[in-house]
Amino acid sequence: MDRAQACLQAQGILTGSLPAFVRALCEHPAGLAVASEDDDMDWTKDPEKVEYIRQLLEALYEARAIVSCYNIVIVLVIVVLAVWHWRETRSDRKKWQRLREWQGADTGDGTTSPASSSSGTILGSATPPDAKDLDLERVPLLAGNRATKGPRRSNMVGRAIRSWLAHQPPPLPIVNRTLPSNGTSLFIVCWLGLNAFFHFFRLPMRWDFFFIFADRAGCIFVVNLPLLYLLSAKNQPLRHLTGYSYEALNIFHRRVGELLCFEGALHFVSMLLWQFLLARDWLTARSAHVYFTHPLVLNGIGALLSYELLYFTSLATFRQRWYELFLSSHVLLQFLALTFLFHHYHTARPYVALSLLIFAADRLLWRLTLKRATLTADLTLLDADTCLLSANWSIPPPPPETSNRSPFHRQSILHGWHPADHVFLTVPCLGRTHALQTHPFTIASAAPSSSSSPCPQTDDNGANENSRSTHAWLNLLIRAHDGFTRDLLRHARSHSHSHSRAPHPAARVSVRLDGPYGSPRALGVLRASGCAVLVAGGSGIAVVFPLVWALLHEDGWGEGGEEDGKVVDNEIISERKLRKRRVHLLWVTHAREHREWVPGLQMEELRERGLEVVMPEPTAEAGRPDVKGIVAGGWRAPRRRGGRAVRNVCAEEIGRGREVRVAVEKFGW
Repeated sequence: MDRAQACLQAQGILTGSLPAFVRALCEHPAGLAVASEDDDMDWTKDPEKVEYIRQLLEALYEARAIVSCYNIVIVLVIVVLAVWHWRETRSDRKKWQRLREWQGADTGDGTTSPASSSSGTILGSATPPDAKDLDLERVPLLAGNRATKGPRRSNMVGRAIRSWLAHQPPPLPIVNRTLPSNGTSLFIVCWLGLNAFFHFFRLPMRWDFFFIFADRAGCIFVVNLPLLYLLSAKNQPLRHLTGYSYEALNIFHRRVGELLCFEGALHFVSMLLWQFLLARDWLTARSAHVYFTHPLVLNGIGALLSYELLYFTSLATFRQRWYELFLSSHVLLQFLALTFLFHHYHTARPYVALSLLIFAADRLLWRLTLKRATLTADLTLLDADTCLLSANWSIPPPPPETSNRSPFHRQSILHGWHPADHVFLTVPCLGRTHALQTHPFTIASAAPSSSSSPCPQTDDNGANENSRSTHAWLNLLIRAHDGFTRDLLRHARSHSHSHSRAPHPAARVSVRLDGPYGSPRALGVLRASGCAVLVAGGSGIAVVFPLVWALLHEDGWGEGGEEDGKVVDNEIISERKLRKRRVHLLWVTHAREHREWVPGLQMEELRERGLEVVMPEPTAEAGRPDVKGIVAGGWRAPRRRGGRAVRNVCAEEIGRGREVRVAVEKFGW
């Protein structure tokens, strides 16, 4: 291989990959002429050195080809998850329709036919509380419908595996870090193993080829960039493909970010080891100053620092203390990191462009235009630390020229939402510092019927086109902590209409809402179950209440009127529902006044429609209740248990042969 061929190959394939000095020589032919005056630096005249460069180039080219297949594997995994989600959703819809058919079935003697499904669902809105003995109802929420026959040996292994996957281990000692379920952890470990495979597959195990290891770390960093930004986007196709919204996938977003920070640091340290310890003398720069002042290296250091700062400002302790700074720095550091990386690593430019496109489309196209709405809302004080932001409006009809299947139709909150959805709130009147901030809050009010009560003939959004509600009532339950929420509470106090005769005078403000966001998965799981148990801790009622309301107010469930040409009374429908599907609510509050967050009339209406409510004594007065005992019936020997109680109750019931599914709705900020 002559000098021109070696330079051409280095330029065309590996621009940005060789050490700074070699890359400079390859990019500038005059530099080779100058270097040839020094016998030690003229590596192009030494056949052994040329052969070494050739092998190095071939190894790097092969590494690029291998790592480029990574995203193909990721796409295949997403396809598998999409097929799995499609089958699960299809099965849930069939179960739900079957339950609706059973709802209207009559045995002829005034009683309804028994439900043939013994499945149950537990949904938690937040980490459940610890345990302490309380004298509550003696009947466990998951009692009944247990298998009377012994389990088949062939099913025991499958049940044991599913039980282990659903189990949530205790937090890590010393650091007290909460762990997800075993199934989630196993999925993350498999993904990490996939990255390790691409990092080490066909990697030359020679010290003089250590540059390949360092470069491969940079490649792993780059190919994961689109996945990182896709998981962070609020509007993403993964919600429709997997059934999980961005907040449920946030745990994977954090793990991808941690891997990128590790691979970036590994790439930097490995390059330093290569440059100053392992590389042959004729391949390295003459001094550290020449190396660190090269634009390629400077851009790399800038990208590394930007992403490392992104990681540290995203830690829970930082977010909780300086949430506003976390929001602003996240946008600035993202832009700086992508800019530095674009100029540092030529091979990374397509991945950087794709990541920037995902980031810009989510922020500019969706969140600042299609998903944004401005409303006038009322702020009502509920207690010393809680206020209610409420608004109502008429849902606009769809434009006649717009197709119902258009992806740009009915995107903002003005067109309704689904149960357990949330929005990002901005209140400009609080001051300049809050004018650009957005804070997430779960919608605590029932969703309009167009969003929460889909019938078998529905549109893509799950909305029944023939029974669409024309009005929306939105409530946000806001607990004051620091920063934005504390300022909002102060504003509500200082601007409330004290002359009003209402028991809770309200302050009127103009707000911007970005959303709604969420996933209908939890409601779909609950609808397909014969026994639904919903657990809420404190303000988690904002998640659970709309789900309960949707379950008990679905079309044909609990509504009086005609059924097969016969007039049916509300009481008969309600009685049938009690026999068909059990709906339980366990709500644990800290203080007694917190029970006023849900109006008494609405709670009473839900009771009349079949809801069984368990509200233990407030934890401030009687300590934390025995959640496991309430759900599964462990009354005789109550013990203190951690926040994993509800999830692990499900795991134990699965191991016993019960058809139990669990869905946890909570933010991963």
